[in-house]
Amino acid sequence: MVIGIAVIVLVLLGLTFCVIPVVAHRFGEAAERAAETEAIAQGARGGVLAEHRVRFKESAAEMAIPFGIAAVLFALAACDAAGVGAARVLTWIVAAVLLVIGGFVTSGQLRAAQWTAAAFRRSSDPVVRGLDTEAIVSAAAREFPAWLRPLQVVRFLLTTVGLLVVIVALITPSAAAHFR
Repeated sequence: MVIGIAVIVLVLLGLTFCVIPVVAHRFGEAAERAAETEAIAQGARGGVLAEHRVRFKESAAEMAIPFGIAAVLFALAACDAAGVGAARVLTWIVAAVLLVIGGFVTSGQLRAAQWTAAAFRRSSDPVVRGLDTEAIVSAAAREFPAWLRPLQVVRFLLTTVGLLVVIVALITPSAAAHFR
């Protein structure tokens, strides 16, 4: 049963690493246009988002990283389910790395307004520093499907709590028996 829980968490997390970048690729350009329109309405010049590296879209090339992570998670889930001994250790390593790095990255995605505000605060332009980043990020968010935000929260929870569950599950005596 503990192996099943670990496998389910790995598969669900892998699925989030497939779906979210596809949504960002599909809807990101419209989101950036909406955010740029909102920034201009607040008095900023055109191109302010690009100047401050504020992006909401994902290019096809950028999707390679999350797809690669998903492929690793799916492979580990399959090998863990099959009882491949090396997979247990590899899952611990990958889970620990993703827990730290992935937790930081996914929490950042949940705090887009704060990251955007920080980018604008570094600007030498007082108009940019005074922009309402909540309104800009909200304008972008309206262009994405309504279920994207909850899915991002799920990915954060799977990346943090879920991967801790995987690590603990694979430490149990029943997991040890499974991998013999």
